[in-house]
Amino acid sequence: MKKTISVVALDFRAGKFYAKQINELFGEYADITFYSVSDGSAMGMLPKADLFAISTDAYGSAKEEERHIPANSLTMGIEVSYRWETLQELELIPSGTRALYVNLTDTMAREAIAQLQQLGINQIHFIPFYPNAVLNVPVDMAITPDEERYVPPEIEHVLNIGQRPCTSGMMVEIALRLNLGHLLETKNFQSYFKIMATSNYGFNQMYARALRLESQFHILMEILDEGLVGVDENGLIFSCNNKVCQITKVTKSLIIGKYGEEIFPYIPFSKALRDKKELLPKVIKLDGVNITVAVVPVLRQKKCIGAFAILQEFSKLESKQNELRSQLLKRGHFAKYTFDDIIGESPSILKIKNILKRMAVTESPVLIVGETGTGKELLAHAVHRASTRSKGPFVAINVAAMPENLLESELFGYDEGAFTGAKKGGRPGLFEFAHNGTLFLDEVEGMSQAMQIKLLRVLQEGEVMRVGGSEIVNVDVRIIAATNESLEQKVQENSFRKDLYYRLNTLTVVVPLLKNRVEDISLLIEHFKHELKGNFELSKEVKHFLYQYAWPGNIRELRNAVEYFVYTGKHLIEMTDLPPTVIYDRALSATEVAKKEQPTLPVVISENISPFWFVLEQLYLAANQDRFIGRDKLLLAAKEQGLLLSQREIRNTLKDMAEQGLVKVGKGRGGSRLTLAGKEYWQNHNAP
Repeated sequence: MKKTISVVALDFRAGKFYAKQINELFGEYADITFYSVSDGSAMGMLPKADLFAISTDAYGSAKEEERHIPANSLTMGIEVSYRWETLQELELIPSGTRALYVNLTDTMAREAIAQLQQLGINQIHFIPFYPNAVLNVPVDMAITPDEERYVPPEIEHVLNIGQRPCTSGMMVEIALRLNLGHLLETKNFQSYFKIMATSNYGFNQMYARALRLESQFHILMEILDEGLVGVDENGLIFSCNNKVCQITKVTKSLIIGKYGEEIFPYIPFSKALRDKKELLPKVIKLDGVNITVAVVPVLRQKKCIGAFAILQEFSKLESKQNELRSQLLKRGHFAKYTFDDIIGESPSILKIKNILKRMAVTESPVLIVGETGTGKELLAHAVHRASTRSKGPFVAINVAAMPENLLESELFGYDEGAFTGAKKGGRPGLFEFAHNGTLFLDEVEGMSQAMQIKLLRVLQEGEVMRVGGSEIVNVDVRIIAATNESLEQKVQENSFRKDLYYRLNTLTVVVPLLKNRVEDISLLIEHFKHELKGNFELSKEVKHFLYQYAWPGNIRELRNAVEYFVYTGKHLIEMTDLPPTVIYDRALSATEVAKKEQPTLPVVISENISPFWFVLEQLYLAANQDRFIGRDKLLLAAKEQGLLLSQREIRNTLKDMAEQGLVKVGKGRGGSRLTLAGKEYWQNHNAP
């Protein structure tokens, strides 16, 4: 429905001129009528209108105005100014020129002169003139705003600058009062603002800035994925975006200016305005759809000047949170390697790759069994990259390398205040990081019984709860686990839960040792040499030795050896250039042959020293230094003494000693330590 605007002026021609200007800008949205005091049309009680624009000289006083304008009407004053082109024309008049300024009244003439001077027209000496005034000084010319009829006939040079148009500020006020603010950005308004001069400091700049801010505000509202509706301090809707219209099935043009709680009875605007506090999101059902609704008050100098409601479909909110969580938290959590990065052409490694490729396309957990350095994590990367989750995050963690309390917060996250040092706002856990992706648990055998129970729940229910929290977070994560020990044996020892074992053991592969894929050694050496930008050649003796070497550290040890060759600075690598960790194993080939020929004989590693006594000795030395010692350090100590021991032999030896109560074996790589009985046993026997 169109608005109504009534223009009231003293002079008929002035009123008609003002009405025409207003009509050019608002005619499509409002019916404009003008009244004049001089012709009597503005006398008596005027018809009601949405807005009365009244010139200051129309009625002369507020009491007189009350006799003609309906009570409780919205009124404003008519403000006039000059066009820029008019000022440019006046600037051409020579300095010192004496000019009459002819207008309807003395007051109007003086006001018009003052306005010109404010706008910088100061080189002319103006003399106000009006009907019945007496000209008693010589003048050079007359200037008039379309009132030539009152110019004395004896003055020959007359400049008619036309009726003074309404100011830009007045047009803005009309638009805002009638809730037609959207018109301010139209081409007609913009053109009008450009041609009008203003005496207000920085008006154009300030108004342009206000328009830019308003435009940015509307753009921001529309790009938000949430529905947004704003009300003023009285609860009247002043803005909303298309998203809220889509969610609530309302029409924007029909709700602007209406009471917010009348249109949206389920949004507690009045409570937010009254309490000046944010109302946290809550879920409501709207047309069968779950919607989250939050209300935020807008405070200025402790006074509430409005509020915004934020609406979003709950399913989309959850989906977006999961998507953003994956995008944000997988920074640094992605799989780097594919099956093409796994070097080797031996039948054993080709078989493993083919099996894992088929396993990758399933959603079942994968268990990768293999000794240290065989490439278990590399294979886990490749499985993820070949799966349907390849675009999701890949998160890896060594569960045996962390204390239990730290591991729990890492895997499941924590809420604010869950423990001393917890970050403000809490932190998501790795399960949340890995949502819609893969979580790789290395050395899973080192996980405590309590953590095994929590992991089992995640696998069964797809739910996690943060440490110190009370809310359930749904996660969709595929598990790839790796171990370098026998989980079956762990189950028999009751150190690993049988139900978790069968959950993880759905798809299992055993990674071959490097010594069992000798044909891949040369390929791996060339690969690492290229990767490390090495430039060396191996002598025949070194090649033969490397093919015969047992490689207890597997591929990782081979890479270390290649890196050592690179930094020797020699082009031809000879036996004397072998790393210290492998130089004592030259007799390996003969020893291995002997072991194969006599597999039932007791293992004797050197000069009748058995693995038992060697390990016992190392543990005793470590105990005297009050430290733990792990399998890797035991293996290194054996090599340094020229003793041929494998990880499996050390592990089995430690197990036997633990069963006798001589040693306490740590989980994962935590290390082992002699018990008091073990110390006494060594001291009583002193030596083998």
